[in-house]
Amino acid sequence: MIACPAMPGVPAELVSFLAELPAAERRARGTRTGARALTCDKQAIFALVWFRERRDGALIGRGLGISQATAYRYLDEAIDVLAARAPDLYEALQRGHDEGWSHVILDGKIVATDRLPVKTASTKGTTIDAWYSGKTRDFGGNIQAVMRPGGFPVWISEAGPGGVHDLTAAREHVLGALCAAAGPGMATLADPGYEGAGIGVHTPVKQPADRSELDINTRTRNTLLRPLRCPGERGFALLAGRWPTLRHIMVSPRKITKIARAALVLTQFEHGYHACWAERHPGQKRCRVWENVPLPKARTLAGATANTSASPPPSW
Repeated sequence: MIACPAMPGVPAELVSFLAELPAAERRARGTRTGARALTCDKQAIFALVWFRERRDGALIGRGLGISQATAYRYLDEAIDVLAARAPDLYEALQRGHDEGWSHVILDGKIVATDRLPVKTASTKGTTIDAWYSGKTRDFGGNIQAVMRPGGFPVWISEAGPGGVHDLTAAREHVLGALCAAAGPGMATLADPGYEGAGIGVHTPVKQPADRSELDINTRTRNTLLRPLRCPGERGFALLAGRWPTLRHIMVSPRKITKIARAALVLTQFEHGYHACWAERHPGQKRCRVWENVPLPKARTLAGATANTSASPPPSW
């Protein structure tokens, strides 16, 4: 058998950061030196190759000289230690308040999975596939994310069945905190799928079913909201583009949450946003992608609200 060397295509510092996490876990467990089949550095490279190349974990492990069971165990360990360092929702929103964000962006994504046999009852009482999403016409898990005004992801929710609507998933995982954050002045922007989300969540008004034209105030409000919200599409594109394993999960759907949060930690560290990066570089600053997009001033959204208050749309 010919072994092919793995090249994850990531900075050496990211490999070093990930290697430190299982090393700390091994020390906490009291693992003896040399008792594991892979060193922490090779385990980090193994996990990063899996995230980057969407290859079968057993095949990657075979190239490193470990069995299929050991490969998946090492992969789970790497995902667990990364996901454990994902930011909490309230920490992410508090950072937004401290840095003076005018708003955050809420968006949802269906992470594709293999076919699942789990069934549930629809609102009409018929039996349907719980993990089948009508939005993508495929099986997957529904995850919600909160982004900075420039579209950089700062938090990811737990994954639920793909058959759950974005608004239902958001009510379960995130809307309570977002409504509380709106009190001090940090609003939330979302797409029309979140219409009726509640106080502090602003969505464009949909075209009426009878195709009638919206009034001038509503059209103006939509024009102001859409360019502020559209950078939120960048968040999931950044995660799935950098870590292609998020495009289709071929392991257990129960692991979608940890895999997505692990990818979030890797992305934030790579761009110098995560707290662990600041700990490794005290007093240093770097050119961060998420700082290149200027934050809209708070009065922009407030002005839009004031100008349309004379004729508020139904979803206001």
